Amino acid sequence: MLTFIIALLVILVVLFLMSGIKIVRQGYHYTIEHFGRFTTVAHPGFNFFMPFFYRVGRRVNMMEQVLDIPGQEIITKDNAMVSTDGVVFFQVLDAAKAAYEVSDLYVAIMQLTTTNLRTVMGSMDLDETLSKRDEINARLLSVVDQATESWGVKITRVEIKDIRPPADIVNAMGRQMKAEREKRAVILEAEGSRASAILRAEGEKQGQILEAEGRREAAFRDAEARERAAEAEAKATQMVSDAIADGNTQAINYFIAQKYVEAVSQFATSPNAKTILFPVEATQLIGSLGGIGEIAREAFGRGSDPAPAGGATPPAVRRRGPFEGSGGSSGQ
Repeated sequence: MLTFIIALLVILVVLFLMSGIKIVRQGYHYTIEHFGRFTTVAHPGFNFFMPFFYRVGRRVNMMEQVLDIPGQEIITKDNAMVSTDGVVFFQVLDAAKAAYEVSDLYVAIMQLTTTNLRTVMGSMDLDETLSKRDEINARLLSVVDQATESWGVKITRVEIKDIRPPADIVNAMGRQMKAEREKRAVILEAEGSRASAILRAEGEKQGQILEAEGRREAAFRDAEARERAAEAEAKATQMVSDAIADGNTQAINYFIAQKYVEAVSQFATSPNAKTILFPVEATQLIGSLGGIGEIAREAFGRGSDPAPAGGATPPAVRRRGPFEGSGGSSGQ
């Protein structure tokens, strides 16, 4: 009997001690209450509290959590009805405040985010709500985080998932976007045509400038060539005149024969002439050529011929020119 009583006491003591052991999982904090009043927080790991005097009040999740914001209808500043929803990311930093400063933490955060979402988006135009999501998220984060600070909660992010305008507004926006793109296309096409016309005009201008410069250069070259030809002609004429003044009659024959040959060559190069009749004697042309040879011999060969014996110079044989009479003489 005594052994049974001792064993029973041992079992009761073990049960008593085991009931005071509190194992807290990682990521959670337990609030410990002493006769219903909060006393301390049990951290992850092994904890022991006196049974029957202390008990676990709340099990608070200390990890970052996600709370969905249900879809709702919001009227914007320009009286457009839009549907929107989102998510809130938060983390409990103080387990005691989260457990005892607010009745239902999740409902409170959701309601607070929903009301502030209506306030923020209701103060903006439809175009702003569609294009300034980052601004909406930042304003919501600032307002909700400041409001939940007394609950021991840190709001890390607020994200708007979707904004759905009415169907008629979506259609109007589609038509507006199409008209804007067509406007841009017309503007770009007009600018392209303008640039093309400018470039074409610039090219024509440069072409005309280059053509004018080419004509100017060609005229300058032609004038220079004519000037040189005139100088050569004047020099040749002067030489012939000097030769005539010195009493050399072969010079005039050479000059006249040259003009005669040039005139005959013009008949030969005529494109319309098939048969050419020359009203001149062939001996005249031969005589002219003979006069040319005589001048060449006098100019280049006389200095090299040896002088005759006795120092006497033989009299020069005078040839008739092409236009001198074949039967008469000078009377000398």
